Amino acid sequence: MDIRPRTSTDVDVVRSFLEDQDALRSARAGELVDSLDYPALLAEDDGRLLGVLTYIPGEEGWEVLTFHASERLRGVGSALMAAVEKEARVNGSRRLFLTTTNDNLDALRFYQRRGFELVKVRRRAVDDSRTRLKQKIPYQGHYGIPLRDEILLELPL
Repeated sequence: MDIRPRTSTDVDVVRSFLEDQDALRSARAGELVDSLDYPALLAEDDGRLLGVLTYIPGEEGWEVLTFHASERLRGVGSALMAAVEKEARVNGSRRLFLTTTNDNLDALRFYQRRGFELVKVRRRAVDDSRTRLKQKIPYQGHYGIPLRDEILLELPL
């Protein structure tokens, strides 16, 4: 498996991949953003796209915006996360952070096993995003858990 930055020739395949994951447009900090507007790392195996991680480099840290793998438990997510962490460190960032939802228990396990710490719960933030930005956000999430809160996680670098 190879991890590499997205190039201009990757736009169509990445767009299709993110559309399949319903991650082309994301609710972020009270606004709807297009994931293709930000840098991305791609995981590939024999030319087949296995995963995409988009991120926003910033002075306050690097934010992981979207993070999806087509196959679970194959190391795709771990490889992408390690690559963005390395890039953030090389570029002088002191932290990597991201937001997930209260129902995403598998993601919470994944991030915490890699050193991420829970920093903040934004109560009812998903309810607000559903009303104002992205009406197709479901009311019920993974494992039948009501989908309503955002959880901010951070990895000190």
